[in-house]
Amino acid sequence: MGILSFILFLIVAAACAYLAERLVPNVVPGGFFTSAIVGIIGAWIGGTMMGSIGPSLAGVPLIPSIAGSALFVFVVSLCSRGFRQRHV
Repeated sequence: MGILSFILFLIVAAACAYLAERLVPNVVPGGFFTSAIVGIIGAWIGGTMMGSIGPSLAGVPLIPSIAGSALFVFVVSLCSRGFRQRHV
């Protein structure tokens, strides 16, 4: 994977993360950059677990990336909510 492919992967995965964050009712604390990082990790997990289902853009399968990002955003938001409630 070249540097241009990696940059395109990050851009597409961040866009999938944005969509996933809009689908999940909870919010990830930390703003856009934290959400983008969580979404990129989720997109990588979703692409690895589900493979190449559906359309892809710049080598990133969109459906697994959005599903993986939504799942990971949901898990992180649940963990952060529990952490905030315990330490407030």
